[in-house]
Amino acid sequence: MKYHPDKNPSKDAADKFAEISVAYEALYDEDKRKIYDRGGEEALQQNEARGGAQAHNPFDIFEAFGFGGMGGRRGREEEPRTANVEIPVRVSLKQLYLGEVLDVDYKRQVLCVEASQCEKKNNACQGPGISMKTQQLAPGFVQQVQVHDSSCVARGKSWRSNCKACPNGMTEEEEIQLTVDVQAGMKDGDTIKFDNVADEAPGHIAGDLIFIVKQIPHSSFRRNGDDLETTISISLLDSLVGFSKKILHVDGHEVKIEKNDVTYCSQVMRITGEGMPKKGKAGKKGDLYVTLNINFPQSFSQQQKDELKRIMA
Repeated sequence: MKYHPDKNPSKDAADKFAEISVAYEALYDEDKRKIYDRGGEEALQQNEARGGAQAHNPFDIFEAFGFGGMGGRRGREEEPRTANVEIPVRVSLKQLYLGEVLDVDYKRQVLCVEASQCEKKNNACQGPGISMKTQQLAPGFVQQVQVHDSSCVARGKSWRSNCKACPNGMTEEEEIQLTVDVQAGMKDGDTIKFDNVADEAPGHIAGDLIFIVKQIPHSSFRRNGDDLETTISISLLDSLVGFSKKILHVDGHEVKIEKNDVTYCSQVMRITGEGMPKKGKAGKKGDLYVTLNINFPQSFSQQQKDELKRIMA
């Protein structure tokens, strides 16, 4: 650090700093140390000339020592976040057709109100759950490595154990009420997100709470994007002379299905504007596709056969 170019304005500081970092790397890297032991500095230079090492950056010494921001290689790391929480919300096709507002009670962990009273200064702490440990590599050379330390709650701060201000620990349970807006036209797999409402933790930004829409299968209707599909049965007579029927939509309103000509087996009729609402497009809906299944009689009497022959002749 004494010869770091940002700290030492003298002209030869940069060269001296580079020499020091090369010396450190030779001691720190096991392969380079063996080469140095066999042939000294000249052997190291020959090895690098043959491509035996990656391009050397003198500031890497600070990365290994854990000084991070020196040399401008790393900026301030982003504050960590707790994990997002995903919760499936099972809703009917009718709820997705009409839209619905759901009231939800949610329990989460929040920081103890008096948490600040239970924190103490600890320079070894580099962030939540992270502490720096110093170990000696060789005489005059030490290395700082990151280790897990659950008592660290933030940079320079750790948790005071058995703190009376927070007898239950760093966090405590809280129940909150949320309003989940299932908008008309939402699809299976759509999400409703509440920012920073997941569990809190010392030194962390709370993650997001995400509700995932899961549609309950409908007994009569199938969804295909913004369209709906259903199947109805008609008689053989209806298929020949035409018919008029009414079916109940997912929300209970009646839809008229009529046809005046011959229907072939599994013919599909399209009813414009009777599908699902298009989310975010007021008044716009998909279409309804109705598959027509024909119920054929099991048998005909001889008299019926003769009459059919006469009619169809």
